[in-house]
Amino acid sequence: MKLFIPDIAYIDPRILKYEVGKNAVEYLENLNVPIIKSRKVIIEGKSPAHNYAKAKKAIYITVNSQKKLRPCKPSADYQFSLSSSCPGHCEYCYLQTTQGEKPFMKVFVNIDDILNVLQNHIDNNWPNITTFESGSITDPVALEHLTGNLKKCIEFFAKSEKGRLRVITKYNNVDSFLDIKHNNHTKFRFSINTKHVISKFEHATSSFDERLEAAKKIANAGYPIGFIIAPIMIYDNWKKDYRELLDKLKSQLNNYNDKITFELIQHRFTATAKELILTRFPNTELDLDEEKRILKWGPYGKFKHVYPKEQSTEMKELITDLINNNFKNAKIEYFT
Repeated sequence: MKLFIPDIAYIDPRILKYEVGKNAVEYLENLNVPIIKSRKVIIEGKSPAHNYAKAKKAIYITVNSQKKLRPCKPSADYQFSLSSSCPGHCEYCYLQTTQGEKPFMKVFVNIDDILNVLQNHIDNNWPNITTFESGSITDPVALEHLTGNLKKCIEFFAKSEKGRLRVITKYNNVDSFLDIKHNNHTKFRFSINTKHVISKFEHATSSFDERLEAAKKIANAGYPIGFIIAPIMIYDNWKKDYRELLDKLKSQLNNYNDKITFELIQHRFTATAKELILTRFPNTELDLDEEKRILKWGPYGKFKHVYPKEQSTEMKELITDLINNNFKNAKIEYFT
């Protein structure tokens, strides 16, 4: 798919002392993107839905001053940010409830500072291996063309004895990573789903076929790989569609013999998320019927509406069987 280009870019004046910041501004200027020097992003739409749409086309280039990283279980030991928010408009996204009415993208350019923070966490956990998740609040691949920071991270971890990187993406612009000597220290995981789910609910993301082709490229480049199948949904013909998904993935990775991991996440929503989704996507076809779900207490102090046990068990058993039948080198890390 085409690279994301914002409608407007706000830049924190502090970024101009960083090479990455100056390069990002030059890149946007060459594309005639309007640039405003300010430490405040102003988005004034006609409605909450309009604010959301405008924010998804705005970026704020700034610095990341975070020194202490948050834990990120079960994915990794810690999460860190090269950016926040992303260009995608996934109707079900859990970030709907954490990034406010105007989820514009922040892009951080002080990469050396960020890598120093990672190194401090690695040192404090020595001699254990420390793993870091780069995609908890963003999609770093979607915004990589603006900074090149993910490539720098992969190169950093390639030389790290005790640090490991995990990347998650729904985008296919992976060519800049293919010639890196990564030393198997970065693991790429692709978020995949059926064609139905992607086309209905994952707007402005790479297509089903684009993601599988990108996964094949990354696998052929020798990276450890994995897949997050999420959110798994029950709808008409869902079993057939998930069977097609795993069959197609098998054909793409037919010659890949290293371990492939899978993370399985059923569709869930909170009451707050439902309210926001219906405001932003009033014509959504997401199944948000609370009467068809049960409540599950979440790790962040909120109840989630998940599928009843009988349905979630059927879902888990079906996807597990499809994975195990298609991939002799598969490991399912969790189902939730």
